[in-house]
Amino acid sequence: MQDDLSQPATCIGVAARAAVRLLEQRGVDPARILRQAGLTYEAVFDENRISASDQVTLLELAANELKDDWIGLTLATEVDLRETGLLYYVSASATTLAEAVQRLDRYLAVANDGLDLTVAKGEAYGVRIVYTGIPRHLDFQQAELLALYFVRLCRQLLGRSVTPLRVSFMHHREGDLSPARTAFGCLPEFGAPFDEVSLPNALLEEKVVVADPYLGEIMIKACEEAMAGRPTNVSRLRTRVENAIAPLLPHAEARSDRVARQLGISRRTLSRRLKEEGTTFDQILDGLRRDLAVRYLEDPRMPISRIAWLLGFHQPSAFSHACRRWLNQSPMAHRRQILERRAVQ
Repeated sequence: MQDDLSQPATCIGVAARAAVRLLEQRGVDPARILRQAGLTYEAVFDENRISASDQVTLLELAANELKDDWIGLTLATEVDLRETGLLYYVSASATTLAEAVQRLDRYLAVANDGLDLTVAKGEAYGVRIVYTGIPRHLDFQQAELLALYFVRLCRQLLGRSVTPLRVSFMHHREGDLSPARTAFGCLPEFGAPFDEVSLPNALLEEKVVVADPYLGEIMIKACEEAMAGRPTNVSRLRTRVENAIAPLLPHAEARSDRVARQLGISRRTLSRRLKEEGTTFDQILDGLRRDLAVRYLEDPRMPISRIAWLLGFHQPSAFSHACRRWLNQSPMAHRRQILERRAVQ
């Protein structure tokens, strides 16, 4: 199968440009941050596509540099929705909000081919953002940015205030969550099975205030042409496995048979195909736990015992042993090192 070895996911870089502008506004030269993210100023602003993973890294680095733990919400609030170009206009020219969401679903890859959008219908209309070509566990800021962008888009298309019934994120947060409550109008759930914004079903039948069917036809044609030039699948199997493992960790259910079943393949096939990519399930699991451990230890509000649970360790001592193997120091020592480094910056 060829889909897992295709090109890396790319995006149009709207969030990256917004982050660079914010760094400049706050008096920070973005060159160093861009270099750490594997990007250049020219690459971000020349309107060509950039690596979707590099954009995620840039947002996380910018959040650390500016000490803004909610930078995703900050950027989503300030960015002009029209900066997403074709994706915005094909949605804004729809007749109803439901049609706008359907167009977002079909054409999201025009803006970011590492993401997908699915709809879960029931008592509410759940719009889920699914990471298909980039690792979800490394991303806090962009996930929140995308959710608020979608809510802002709904508000703009309907010309009135819109409050979601529910907002949920797969990543975990501790401490004061009031910025998220203010942004969305409801308190999001963190550590959820999905990244999802749920809307009242009746809302989807409302008319878009700026609907333009003639423009819609033009934009659909342009999007179809843009989609024709994009790869049909930019996901490696490793990425899909990582994204399947992450929500299973706190429940200690991150097993290869469970993940293989979720991906619709046998455990043996999963092992063979990962070997073809030069890795194993256990290596992916260990690396994912390490990445998340480093991220969680940066938050002094998160107890060590909770981090151990979030990573699927039955005992804090098992987490401490793993941390010494990953970082050559205990979890507390690593956290102290981070806090000391921040204190002198």
